[in-house]
Formats: sequence, C-alpha cells, structure tokens
Amino acid sequence: MINKELERLKKFWKNKKVFLTGHSGFMGSWLIIFLDLLGAQVFGYSSKNYPSSNVYKKCKLSDLIYKSQEGDIRDIKKLKKAIKKFKPDFLFHFAAQSLVRKSYLNPLLTYDINILGTLNVLEVLKELNIVKNALVVTTDKVYDNNNNFKYFKESDVIAGNDPYANSKACADSIVNLYNFSFLKKKNIIVSTARTGNIIGGGDIAENRIIPDYFRALRNNKKLLIRFPNSVRPWQHVIEPLHGYLLLMQKQYDKDSIFYEKNNTWNFGPNNNNNKSVEKIIEILNKFYNYKVKVVKASKKNFYESKILMLNSNKAKENLGWKGTLSIEETIKMIHEWEKNIIFKSNLISLSKKQIVSYLEKYKISPKNY
Repeated sequence: MINKELERLKKFWKNKKVFLTGHSGFMGSWLIIFLDLLGAQVFGYSSKNYPSSNVYKKCKLSDLIYKSQEGDIRDIKKLKKAIKKFKPDFLFHFAAQSLVRKSYLNPLLTYDINILGTLNVLEVLKELNIVKNALVVTTDKVYDNNNNFKYFKESDVIAGNDPYANSKACADSIVNLYNFSFLKKKNIIVSTARTGNIIGGGDIAENRIIPDYFRALRNNKKLLIRFPNSVRPWQHVIEPLHGYLLLMQKQYDKDSIFYEKNNTWNFGPNNNNNKSVEKIIEILNKFYNYKVKVVKASKKNFYESKILMLNSNKAKENLGWKGTLSIEETIKMIHEWEKNIIFKSNLISLSKKQIVSYLEKYKISPKNY
C-alpha cells in the first residue's frame, strides 16, 4: 500500500534546504531524521555548552546532515554568517533553555537564551532577507494558566507562570511584533508553535518523567516525582514535527491566514492523551516485569501548573493536522526505542520506521489535496 502522506511530504521537501538551530537537542535530532527521510538538506547550528541528545549521539546524526556547526544563538555575527553562507529555504528555531527546574536555578541564563536568542534570529532574518519562511518553537506553558481544566487556544492570554514559560511567552510576543512591524513588509513569515509535553525514544534530559523513569528502571531504584497529579498533554515527538512540516508547506504557499496578526499555532495530542504523571507511570510499568516504585516528594521547591491542555482546532481546520497516536501507542514506541538501545540495533532505521508507521496511521484531510 502506498503511504500517501509520506509521498506528499517527500514531493515538497526533497532537496529543500533547512537551517535548524538546536539541531543536536532531542526535538532537533528527530527533525533531522524526519527531514532526511524526506530528502531535505539540513544545516545544524547548536551551542557547545549544551550536550548533544542521546538520539543525536546514538544515531550519529552529524554524519547524516549537510553540516553541523557549533554556535551560540546569542552570537549574532556568527549566526548571520552561517545563515548567509547556507542560504536556506526554511529556518526552524529550536535552540532554547527548555527546562523549568533549570529556569528557577538560573533565570538570567534562561531569559538571555530564550529572548535574546530569538531576537537575534529575527534580526538576521530581517537583515539578510534570504529566508522567507521560519518557525519559532515556544511552549504550551506560555498561557496564563489558572488550572481550571481549560483547553487553551491560540488567542488566549499568554503570560507564563514560571521563568521558562515567561521567557517563552516573551519570545512568542516578540515574534508577533517583528512580523507586524518588520518582516511581513519584506514578505517574510515567521510562525510560532506551542506544543504539548513531548516524549519519545532517546530522551535523557534530567527532571523529565520519561527519562527519569528509565533511569530508575535500569538502576533498580525508586522514582522521585514532585507533581504526581499534574495533568499534561503528552505526545510523541513525531506528531508535532509533522505538524511543523505541514505548517511550513502551507506558509510557503503564502496562504492569507499567515498575514493575520496572531500567527501562532497549537499542536497538542488527542484529548485522551491528557493524563496525570501517575497514570503515565502506570502505563509504562505495564511493559516491564520490574515495576518502578514511586516516591512522592514531600517538598516542592518551585511552581508548576497542575493542569495543562491544548485546543488544536486551528491546525486541524487550516492544516488538516490533528493528534493521532494514543498514549499507549506512544509509550510502546518509546519502549521499542529503549529496547533497541540495549541490543545496539540500527536506531536511525528504527526511528524512520516509526515515522513511516505514524504517517500510515495519520488520517489525511481531503483539503490537503
């Protein structure tokens, strides 16, 4: 059977040149694999101060892309030189300080990277006038959240209730201002994407529930959790990346919707994936003989939202995109990836297989043809 969605994506992305900041991070690594599957050419740009993700290292992605360059997005001259030399068709801005806990420990660094870094990207786009289509990824945490079981839509008030979230809300607002004041006059369009709690094979970040679970499992230790009842929109990393690609395709066609003032997009999972942390651990434990036991932290040193859910109707109505994978399917894919690390299997091949399998499940909207 022909995978129609895969073929449609290949038709557009083959030989396209993509500049990707934060390429060696978790999401950046998965996007490299996705774009390689589609035949695109990637220039990666990441800071040496942030270690490469397990996906990047295990899959040896530095050998897969056109070029990997060390660079700090706060160094505008170096960033500008790299973009000018590559002359990309698209730019994806993933580079960020993205951990809530770290944002409390070092708020100045978090604001510096997430705000100044984004400003530098926008300034370079404005000055060079080479890249006409870009995406800045922020977070689902930007919303002014009162923990009242609300599904946030793009037009809702943004604020951010922790340093990381607030820094991303500022970045989101800056993109909106640059679009309105500078970029659209040059026919440059920059969208922002707000995505749910991203999970997937190869994530080893600290103070994130899935990586922490596997560390506890491997070391036969108990798992410390701070907010067991917190509800999050969990989704496999492949799903929002697919949404980003569809967004950039639509943006490339200069659809009129991209000339509205609020050019931001939610990419959340299907509503059944809004689960508590405790429920995620329960589902994970079904895959293993040894059940990881949980210890609930008696003291919480910082604030996190208790309930967070996204309304993705805008993406559904305009891009034909919607959350497809169930939480059980998502966790099964993570289990498969972790198992193949142990057996030292070809992880690039496995990752591409998972992307292809997802695209086969994806229900294509007739409006996409």
